[in-house]
Amino acid sequence: MNKNNSIVAIYPSHTAAETAIKELQQSGFDMKRLSIVGRDYHTDEHVIGYYNVGDRMKVWGKTGAFWGGLWGLLFGSAFFWIPGLGPLLVAGPLVSWIVGALEGAIVVGGLSAVGAGLYSLGIPKDSIVRYETALKTGKFVLIAHGPMADTTHAKEILNRTEPETLEHHQ
Repeated sequence: MNKNNSIVAIYPSHTAAETAIKELQQSGFDMKRLSIVGRDYHTDEHVIGYYNVGDRMKVWGKTGAFWGGLWGLLFGSAFFWIPGLGPLLVAGPLVSWIVGALEGAIVVGGLSAVGAGLYSLGIPKDSIVRYETALKTGKFVLIAHGPMADTTHAKEILNRTEPETLEHHQ
């Protein structure tokens, strides 16, 4: 897998992100090549529980059904508390790249652990700063990666779902 070829889309809500993921799944996109990051925590929400069993994670709270549905589709899941970004839920291969960046102390100046994971995919630092800003404002960042043919196909599909931004990083 060429992890340096990625499509990154930003969605304003979990509903929009979920629609995009379902479109990719229905088109036959390999769900092992898809990651999502988001927080969608509101001050009136209190997470009651969290656990991870194998590749399945459960969260209770306002968006628990959204995240619970994604854990069945995407491979790997984690909850991170990242200074400057707060509580983030991450699903997909990005989890292992974040952990790898943390374990290898590959945190790039000014970037969070999520940013370091994206940087390890070959995503430019200026784009990462925009994605981190989107996360801070409660948006969702969806990443599809793989060979050029797969990411080009993913870009066509995601473009139809009307993301706020859609960028192809090679």
